[in-house]
Amino acid sequence: MVVEIGHYALVLALSLALIQAVLPLWGVWRRDGALMATAAPVAVMQFVFIAVSFAALTNAHLASDFSLINVVENSHSAKPLIYKISGVWGNHEGSMLLWVLILGLFGALVALFSKEMPADLRASVLSVQAWIGVAFLLFILLTSNPFARLMPAPAEGNDLNPILQDPGLAIHPPLLYLGYVGFSITFSFAAAALICGRIDAVWARFVRPWTLVAWIFLTLGIAMGSYWAYYTLGWGGFWFWDPVENASLMPWLAGTALLHCAAVMEKRDALKVWTLFLAILAFSLSLLGTFLVRSGVLTSVHAFANDPKRGVFILGILVLFIGGSLTLFAARASALKPGGIFAPVSREGALVVNNLLLTTSCATVFIGTLYPLGLETLTGEKISVGAPFFNLTFGPIFIPLLLVMPLGQLLAWKRGDLLGAAQRLTLAAAIGFLTALACAVAQGGPAFSLVGVGIAAYLIIGSFVEVFGRVVVKGASPSVWFSRAIGLPRSAWGTALAHAGLGVTLFGLAATGWGVEKVAAIRAGETMEIGPYQLAFEKVERRQGPNFEATIIETAIRDGGRVVARIEPERRFYKTRQMPTSEAGISTLWLGQVYVSLSDTNPDGSIDARLYWKPFVVLIWIGAVIMSLGGLASLSDRRLRIGVASRARRREAVPSATPAE
Repeated sequence: MVVEIGHYALVLALSLALIQAVLPLWGVWRRDGALMATAAPVAVMQFVFIAVSFAALTNAHLASDFSLINVVENSHSAKPLIYKISGVWGNHEGSMLLWVLILGLFGALVALFSKEMPADLRASVLSVQAWIGVAFLLFILLTSNPFARLMPAPAEGNDLNPILQDPGLAIHPPLLYLGYVGFSITFSFAAAALICGRIDAVWARFVRPWTLVAWIFLTLGIAMGSYWAYYTLGWGGFWFWDPVENASLMPWLAGTALLHCAAVMEKRDALKVWTLFLAILAFSLSLLGTFLVRSGVLTSVHAFANDPKRGVFILGILVLFIGGSLTLFAARASALKPGGIFAPVSREGALVVNNLLLTTSCATVFIGTLYPLGLETLTGEKISVGAPFFNLTFGPIFIPLLLVMPLGQLLAWKRGDLLGAAQRLTLAAAIGFLTALACAVAQGGPAFSLVGVGIAAYLIIGSFVEVFGRVVVKGASPSVWFSRAIGLPRSAWGTALAHAGLGVTLFGLAATGWGVEKVAAIRAGETMEIGPYQLAFEKVERRQGPNFEATIIETAIRDGGRVVARIEPERRFYKTRQMPTSEAGISTLWLGQVYVSLSDTNPDGSIDARLYWKPFVVLIWIGAVIMSLGGLASLSDRRLRIGVASRARRREAVPSATPAE
């Protein structure tokens, strides 16, 4: 009965989405306040029904209801509880239900927390959001029904893919979807602005918090996915330039550009056309990622489905929303009035350079990802575009961006002093150079590592120069400095933290050049050196898990004869799926990690293994957390939350001559 309730709730959610899509837009067209007012309560109810549907599917997985095809194909009665929960979205149908749940969540949040928004803009945003919901609810009900029954029901399920039976699956997809789908709101804001003609600084003020929320979650989602791949797949790597990884990186780059561009639009009422385009682009790239994962055009550890019919349906959604929004954009953008004028050397100019470099980086990843697919489609020829291409193209574009970031923070709005800003970065540049020099003496090459840590140190210090300049007053007491620091807008601290976090991540990436890797056949009783440590393989043990068998080698990590840590790398075999996996043994020592991954057992009793020493590797993910904290600090800035109502009311009082004004 619960399953049927979940299915019917999904159908009711579709009905509400259709109402939300049509009535408010009709109200905007007729200037009917009553029709426009239907958008908010219907958006909330639509989310409630989707949540009921999602809860019903979760209950089926928890109860091991093998009358559902989805549960049979992705669960097992002996599977641990956490994997029964995460298994709800560890498959195509369940992940799409999570997709629309988050889509409905963002619509409900806009309905609840944007009451001060102009009525026509609010109604249009929620209506566009509902049209996206209609498309994906239809996709689920027609091609990917998670509530399809199987009769007679088998006694046991097929278990979840062993690679997905990891705590990372409980965290990574929800975070990633909150970012991916979160950009649907910026898309809806852009389309609504074009429909209503409300394209001004007030619109930018409304859209920035939602962009920040999506960006924060996407940053954390990408970082969590990177770490999950790092410790789960056993390859010792954290980024493989996999097409689906790239599909999450592209909207992140576009979203980062949008954040900076929206700041210019809010402060100077400039770059309107570009800001709207980026809002459309960010979600369009998210839709592209959804298509790549589910269309069957890719073979990837990330791919959920390989049904071409589903791919055609999603391709239709892509064409409808991307094509429709770009058509609306082309029709309206030419009528936009130019905004504030600024000199090339100014903070606005620096942000324009930032946008150009970010979008060029995004285009590079886009071409490298889709070119092999297009070539195979047109000619049948298969080629591989991997790390060498991306490292040689993406890196040279991104490095100038890292150098410009602290400089842009120090330039004034409208007209800046380039020489003065550069002089204020002298200390940061000197620290960067000395850091690279010290690493050259201590570690030696490779050159990219030395250059990388130098730029990282410059970026970390340079990110706080502008803040320090506003806090530290010559001759004042530390208490005055503290008061000034507390009084600074949180967005200033947020910007500094986000930029510094990128520097921390860069330091961790650059330090991988000093890592050590060994491939060896190991036995109990042996000792091997890896970097500055010695690994003593003490005992091989066989253990029985809830739904797998494991071979574990107890390993002591020694530093100069003293045991500093213990790890237990293991090789698992899942009997139901008849599939082996590796669970890496990882120990974090200072900011580096010792990493051991087991492979097959040889006839002589030895076990093939990969051994790694990765100095400073944890900085890669610490930097991502710092970036997200910077975004959170900016999100908490009171200027993003107050003062909007009065400005909106003033804007309401001014009649607009045309919708495109």
